[in-house]
Amino acid sequence: MMPRDTETVAPPDFAMIASEAYIYAMPLLALETFRRRRIENGAMHRPLHYRDLLTPDDRDITTPNNDTLYTDIWLDLDKGPARVSVPGTRGRYISLHLLDAYTNTIAVLGSRTTGPDTTEVTLVGPTGSTAGIKGPVVRCPTPTVLGLFRILVDDPNDLTWPRSIQDAIILDAPTHDGKEIPAVDRHAPWQNFFAEANRLIRRNPPPATDIEMLRRIAPLGIGPDTVFAPSRFTEEESEAIAEGLRICADRIARIQASLGRGGAGWVPPRRNLGVYGQDYFLRAVVAVGGLGALPLEEASYFRSGGVGGEAFVGTRSWRLHIPADRMLPANSFWSLSLYEPTAEGEFYFVHNPMNRYAVGDRTPGLKWNADGSLDIWIGHDSPGADRESNWLPAPPGTFQLFLRAYLPRVELLEGRYRIPDPEPVGS
Repeated sequence: MMPRDTETVAPPDFAMIASEAYIYAMPLLALETFRRRRIENGAMHRPLHYRDLLTPDDRDITTPNNDTLYTDIWLDLDKGPARVSVPGTRGRYISLHLLDAYTNTIAVLGSRTTGPDTTEVTLVGPTGSTAGIKGPVVRCPTPTVLGLFRILVDDPNDLTWPRSIQDAIILDAPTHDGKEIPAVDRHAPWQNFFAEANRLIRRNPPPATDIEMLRRIAPLGIGPDTVFAPSRFTEEESEAIAEGLRICADRIARIQASLGRGGAGWVPPRRNLGVYGQDYFLRAVVAVGGLGALPLEEASYFRSGGVGGEAFVGTRSWRLHIPADRMLPANSFWSLSLYEPTAEGEFYFVHNPMNRYAVGDRTPGLKWNADGSLDIWIGHDSPGADRESNWLPAPPGTFQLFLRAYLPRVELLEGRYRIPDPEPVGS
């Protein structure tokens, strides 16, 4: 009898496994960090209002907009169902963006989907009963849910109406005890990062469509039915895990820093933005650079860090010219925001003497050309008194532009409308 061949099982590649696990779990920690920051100013199971438009001093969330007031609600649906109202707004834009613990979009309720009248919905957790519930129900895939309201501000000098809409938001949710454990963010050492990731995965079981990913990262001891034990790894394995985490974190930071940079013009959004499926890497990148991004049908985001091979710098002046016959195709509104990138690939507004962080179709005093076209002037120095009404101030260094179109029309969604590039002005 011939001897039976003995299979040789290769040892796990812990650097690669740690990289995959970091990509998969990082949105969980990013959202949890945001939750901890927010409930310092309020509590779970109650509306938390931003009563003013966001400024450079607001750094709870990256790439904020300067178009809407925010109200967020944080829910633990293991406590029971929660009922929330989306107020009627007489046709002005409002949305309630529901996200699960992995930052996937559950639903968007509001102007586009539920109409102009007040709508009440009941949110139920993955194992909660719907017996006896009347009216619309949204089944949420994780017990941890973020509900992010955006309420349009027509005039930044008069916030009376949007604040009244915030006051009309009603949330009926079970009592929450408010007990919290110490926070761990995405910059923590690998032992703490993966311990927190494992806690959040156990708390928010992944969908069946993530089984293959969970199989690949299982050698790390992470999953919905495991308890992470960093002490079981050898010194060599620990070094590989730490290296895998570092390499992947650096990769995300480099991608964030390079997006839209180098003069490539407008970078269109990915079609699966906000609805990621198994595109775990995009989900992680967005969690760092644009947490809470809406799906494209609700808002389309375009980013640019320069044109014609030249990066945007504030010491040079730029003009964005929008022809009268090629206005941005949005059924609600559009805006152009300016951000300064951080070393970690996050984006925030920049202090400037006008306290202006975006220009859009609702900007008070905006001047249109005689032929119906529009010029927006961008740069560190004033473009002149006669153009300051259309000036978007920039820092002296590098910056990035984000164009948002809310309720975009089909020609923008399908790429048939080409957004004009800003042009350098002068030498």
